[in-house]
Amino acid sequence: MKNFKRILALAGAILLICIYAATLIFALMDSPAASGLFRAAVAATILIPVLLYAIIMTARLLEGRGTDSCPPDEEKSRDDRSDE
Repeated sequence: MKNFKRILALAGAILLICIYAATLIFALMDSPAASGLFRAAVAATILIPVLLYAIIMTARLLEGRGTDSCPPDEEKSRDDRSDE
């Protein structure tokens, strides 16, 4: 899970750098489509970090969900006590 978080963080950083570069290029372009592309790049600059944060928080909450909380020995002793 730790490597997943590192890879996700690196991918997010690279993606943000690319979006910042695109935002700068679209701001300097003199094209009819530049305005729409600029708005999309600014929106992506806001939305992508929020989505990455949500994914990381979800991964943190789901970490360790597939493991048992108590060893099997304790589970048997709990079952034995409930029968009495």
